[in-house]
Amino acid sequence: MYTPEPDVCHELLGHAALFCDPSFAQFSQEIGLACLGAPDEYVEKLASLYWFTIEFGLCKQEGEVKAYGAGLLSSFGELQYCLSDTPEVRPLHPFKTAIQKYPITEMQPVYFLADSFAGGKKKIMEFARTIPRPFSVRYNPYTQSIEVVKDKGSMDKVLNDIRYELDVLQDAIGKQAT
Repeated sequence: MYTPEPDVCHELLGHAALFCDPSFAQFSQEIGLACLGAPDEYVEKLASLYWFTIEFGLCKQEGEVKAYGAGLLSSFGELQYCLSDTPEVRPLHPFKTAIQKYPITEMQPVYFLADSFAGGKKKIMEFARTIPRPFSVRYNPYTQSIEVVKDKGSMDKVLNDIRYELDVLQDAIGKQAT
C-alpha cells in the first residue's frame, strides 16, 4: 500500500527512474510550467492531469497496456491492481481527466489510458495551450531558468534559439547525405 512521507521508494523507484528519460522529464516540466500564471481552477485541473499521468499513467505500447507513473512504479500492489480487470480504465481525454477527483491514500478507482506515451503527452500539451494567461513560458536548459515569452524581444530570442537548433540539425542532415 502506501508508505509515510517522505517516501524514498516512491521518489527513487518512481520519479528518479522516469526523469532519466528526457521526454518524460520534459513532459513533467511542461505540466509545471503550464501552472505559472494560470488561474486557480486551471491549476487544479493540471494537478489532476499530473496525478493521472506523472503519478498513475497508463499508455499503450505495441498494443499492450503499460504503466509508467511514479505512483504505480513504486507500489507493486497498485501496479498489479491497475493492470487487472478491477479498476475502471477510461481513454485519456484531458478536458475530462482534468476534472476527475482522485483519492490519495487508496488504490485508484479510475485510470486513464493514452494511445501512446507520445500521444498522451501531446494531448496534455494541447490542453495546456488552452489555459488563459497573458504570456507563455519556456525552460531554458542553458541558463537553467524559466523565461517569460510575451513581447517581441522575448519572441525574437526564442526564434533565434530555434534557428540555431535548426542549423545544427541541418548540418547533421548534410553530413548524413555525404
